[in-house]
Amino acid sequence: MLLSGKATPLLCLSGDHHGRKLTPSRKHGFSCKSKTVLSVLKSDGAQPGASPGTAQNFHQLLLATQQSIIREAESLDSSGQTFLIDKWATAPSRSGVTAVMQDGCLLEKGAVNISLVQGKLTPERAMAMSSRGRGIHHAGGQSYSAAALSLVFHPANPFVPTLRADVRLFQVEGQSWYGGGCDLTPAYLFEEDARQFHKFWKATCDKHHADLYPKYKAWCDDYFYIPARQEHRGIGGIFFDDLEAKDAPFDVSQFVKDVAEGMLSSWRDIATKRQATPFSDEQRQWQLLRRGRYLEFNLLYDRGVKFGLSGGRLESIMVSAPPLIAWRYNVVPEAGSAEAELIAVLQKPVDWTSHTT
Repeated sequence: MLLSGKATPLLCLSGDHHGRKLTPSRKHGFSCKSKTVLSVLKSDGAQPGASPGTAQNFHQLLLATQQSIIREAESLDSSGQTFLIDKWATAPSRSGVTAVMQDGCLLEKGAVNISLVQGKLTPERAMAMSSRGRGIHHAGGQSYSAAALSLVFHPANPFVPTLRADVRLFQVEGQSWYGGGCDLTPAYLFEEDARQFHKFWKATCDKHHADLYPKYKAWCDDYFYIPARQEHRGIGGIFFDDLEAKDAPFDVSQFVKDVAEGMLSSWRDIATKRQATPFSDEQRQWQLLRRGRYLEFNLLYDRGVKFGLSGGRLESIMVSAPPLIAWRYNVVPEAGSAEAELIAVLQKPVDWTSHTT
């Protein structure tokens, strides 16, 4: 892809795929009369600073983290747009709080979601867990509960990377496992941003154990891989699963809390540095093509999406999808272009904490 055309500053984008500047708007059923996020979450008793040592404390951590992220994201976006808060319950055993912003200056779409689920393990789910060494009988039928906070920020500017992060707790009949992570999916690669992001998460991991970052970085690279494309979805970060507190040589609950509190902090400076960078229509189109890859991974390979689609609330699951995407036949970036540079890195992950230009 040869980049051409005059690049113009674009500080706000409201859903226009040609990159034209539009006035931020309320669309798609978003109401200015919705409850404010603070009143909704305050009524649920979120306790800032709670340590997720128990399921109750973990739920409080999720609520407090969601509240903090929404408040800061609205401030960073600076468009006046706010998150729609949708408290939902599809059954006594399935509930959550979905928070969504669209058509902002920084965030073309952002979602920060909590889900709480209880049920019985299906044989398929039990088999998958058993295959990962969780000690679950493959026949299924065991009672389980799951709680998670997930974040996906799709920026308006192609030079700001997409941010995805989550923390989660899965319990089966007295056994508990934590999972989570945080990763970047850029449309354009800035090596200094990649190094900054990975060094943030290395420092976070190193506070708890020296082995965590290399292990969780490699796990992230392996997990967010699109076999059909033979490329990784993004430039990675950290990813962990099946983390059991009783077997760990570090404080797992504090580590998970640090991951939750670091989600937005790891991305904030990168986003504010890049959000006003001028870009062309062609660069916007490349961003939409890369978003297509993002959605391909989610629908074809992501375990969380597959689990949610087996009986979850569709709107809360698909809220992570980009607001606009593009697929074009056999797009091959021009050799030596910025787009080709990105693809080369996606095909062969880099150790960003030791990488220098």
